[in-house]
Amino acid sequence: MDLWAYTNGVILDFSRRGKPTDNAAIESFNGRFREECLNVHWFASVDDARQKIDAFRWDYNENHPHRALKGLRPREHGQRAMVIAASSPPSGPKNRDLSSGETLNLDTV
Repeated sequence: MDLWAYTNGVILDFSRRGKPTDNAAIESFNGRFREECLNVHWFASVDDARQKIDAFRWDYNENHPHRALKGLRPREHGQRAMVIAASSPPSGPKNRDLSSGETLNLDTV
């Protein structure tokens, strides 16, 4: 892994062992996953575990309010973003009036 990272110009930055505050978002998710999925279900097989974990993942990604989204569910956040985008006037170089003969340098856009 070190060779690959060096070759590709990637700087590796690992969390320190025993320091959950280094990655609070993951630790928060792990706690919720343990509490709301792993502690609630018995898994009869690997396939059963996959199905129940996938159902939890889908529910978590679609229906749980997220602090990062200001308490909105991901679906609500997406719907609001679409409404805002649809009601905003388009912007950018394609809306400039070039009828006066002005040229548009696409390298600077």
